[in-house]
Amino acid sequence: MKKITTLTLMLLPLFIMAQDGTVKALRSEAERTIKKEEDTTKRLWRKGGLYGINISQGSLSNWAAGGDNFSLSVNSLLSLYAFYKKDKHSWDNTFDFNIGYVKTTSLGSRKNDDRFDLLSKYGYALNPKLNLSGLVSLRSQLFKGYTYPDNVKSFSSAFMAPGYLLTSIGLDYKPTKNLSIFLSPVTARWVIVRDTALANKGLYGVTPGKKTNLEFGAFASINYLKEFNKFITYKSRLDLFSNYRHNPQNIDLFMSNILNAKLGKVLSVSWSLDFIYDDDVRLFGKNQRSAAMQVKSLIGIGFLLKF
Repeated sequence: MKKITTLTLMLLPLFIMAQDGTVKALRSEAERTIKKEEDTTKRLWRKGGLYGINISQGSLSNWAAGGDNFSLSVNSLLSLYAFYKKDKHSWDNTFDFNIGYVKTTSLGSRKNDDRFDLLSKYGYALNPKLNLSGLVSLRSQLFKGYTYPDNVKSFSSAFMAPGYLLTSIGLDYKPTKNLSIFLSPVTARWVIVRDTALANKGLYGVTPGKKTNLEFGAFASINYLKEFNKFITYKSRLDLFSNYRHNPQNIDLFMSNILNAKLGKVLSVSWSLDFIYDDDVRLFGKNQRSAAMQVKSLIGIGFLLKF
């Protein structure tokens, strides 16, 4: 009995130390779990983007901003997004800017094409997948553009010539975090041609001599952003606009698609495909007085940074 008592007294401190270590371990694990949960709830913004510079093979068809039908060019793309969500409020922002330079034997080096596109959308949740939203977008370019009918250089575009400023109120349906479908029957769109020479010709739907044209109509915008894995990303946007005041059946279309596949840490291949149809852009056809579907395709290899 004395031996058992002595052994118990010897083991008791070890038992107490083990119990104390277990309690500390459980407390530490609980603190880590609580901290992680707190950090997750504070993440109100989802931000990211990519920057790429590529050597690209391009093809253009009826491209009003200017450029060669087929070209080898150096292209740069910056694409950013910032999405905010808290309770019933959300705020989605995207910005895209691209510019390309081309080298040709017949016409020398020149700026091929550039475009910037800013979209901002605020939403108030009516249910988990449907928002009442207001949207503002601005689309234009920074530098002068030229078309080359029959290898003759012709000035066709410049900064805010044209520029498209659009404001709209409607419903935004988000079935998943990657897809947004915005519909509005109440939309105002300003077409801006701030260059006097282009405005005097009445290009892009403005009255000759006027530099702006206000249009009212219906608008739809579908945005899709998907990271399939850490190597492949795809971004797409489709805008549709019907002008109530003039030929509402001739729907203006703007669509951009960007597919990127990383081959390593920074090396990547990319394909961008853009479509534009604007019934007021009548620079094409036999007499350069007709509207047409504008198509631009670029396939390139180069460097891509994601952040």
